[in-house]
Amino acid sequence: DVQLQASGGGLAQAGGSLRLSCAASGYRYNDYSIGWFRQAPGKEREGVSCISSVDGETYYAPSVEGRFTISSDNAENNAKVTVYLQMNSLKPEDTAVYYCAGKFGSFMTTAMGVDPEDMDFWGKGTLVTVSS
Repeated sequence: DVQLQASGGGLAQAGGSLRLSCAASGYRYNDYSIGWFRQAPGKEREGVSCISSVDGETYYAPSVEGRFTISSDNAENNAKVTVYLQMNSLKPEDTAVYYCAGKFGSFMTTAMGVDPEDMDFWGKGTLVTVSS
C-alpha cells in the first residue's frame, strides 16, 4: 500500500517561507505523481502543485506560480519518495490545511488545474497559517 505523510506546516508571517515535506512509501517503480492540495475554511480543496516522476512534469496553480517550488527526492529504489513544497513570499491567503496526495502514473490537469479526484492516495493534512 502507498502511504503518505505530510509535515512542515506552521505559522509564518506574510513574506516569509515554509517548506512542506511529503514522505511517500510503497511505490516500487519510477511511476508516480505526487501533489499538494490545500483547503481553506469554507472553501473547496484545490490543487496547488504536482510533480510526476514519469516525465518530470510539474504543475503550479496560478496563485502560487513563481512563489512555490515543488521537488522530489527518491531513495531506496523509489521505495521511499519525499516530495517538498518550498513556499516563499507567503501571503495570508495561503493559509489552509495542506495535503499531499499521490497516484500511479502521470497526473491530469483540467481548466481548473489538478483535480483532487485524480489522486488515489491521501495523507493527513498539515496546517499552514500566514499572518499579515
